[in-house]
Amino acid sequence: MIDSKFRAPYQNFFITPLLKSPFLQKADPTILTLIGLFFGLLIPVFLPLQLPFLALVCLALSGFFDTLDGSVARQMQKTSPKGAVLDITSDRVVEFMVILGLYLVAPQERSLFCLIMLGSILLCITTFLVVGIFSQNTTEKSFYYSSGLIERAEAFAFFALMMIFPSAFIPLALLFTGLVMATGIVRIYQFTNAL
Repeated sequence: MIDSKFRAPYQNFFITPLLKSPFLQKADPTILTLIGLFFGLLIPVFLPLQLPFLALVCLALSGFFDTLDGSVARQMQKTSPKGAVLDITSDRVVEFMVILGLYLVAPQERSLFCLIMLGSILLCITTFLVVGIFSQNTTEKSFYYSSGLIERAEAFAFFALMMIFPSAFIPLALLFTGLVMATGIVRIYQFTNAL
């Protein structure tokens, strides 16, 4: 929901001014995607070391480069199926790395909750991709984007709260799981009703 409603103001305020810089006009969008992935890969290193603020900075930078890469690709007219595949794959790897890091903080207490979070994400991304395959794309993105209760910005907000407030991990994980599953179920319901 945040992505859908606030993407344009975020884009206009943070991303569009940067697109005018000479460096980004020559940047390879694939490299930007990989930089975002790199920051995501650091998260399970910092969280078990009790460095949640470094993990949070990595999460924020990963998300920032995730929005920057597509904007640069569109600006330079370098969008491609290869770039879209790398971007979507990198997003899922980063999400897995966050959950792995959250698990490694307290493996015995958190294992079941991390597992059900992964299961809810699996369900949600499956509905996202399947609905995208069978829906006509009318957006600037490489594929049809169906919004939901929990999108990437909301997921990152939940992940950030879980990092900063470890004592609230279990209720946050359960709420996250419920909302992610609801997103997938609502998406399928809306799609089947539109047929």
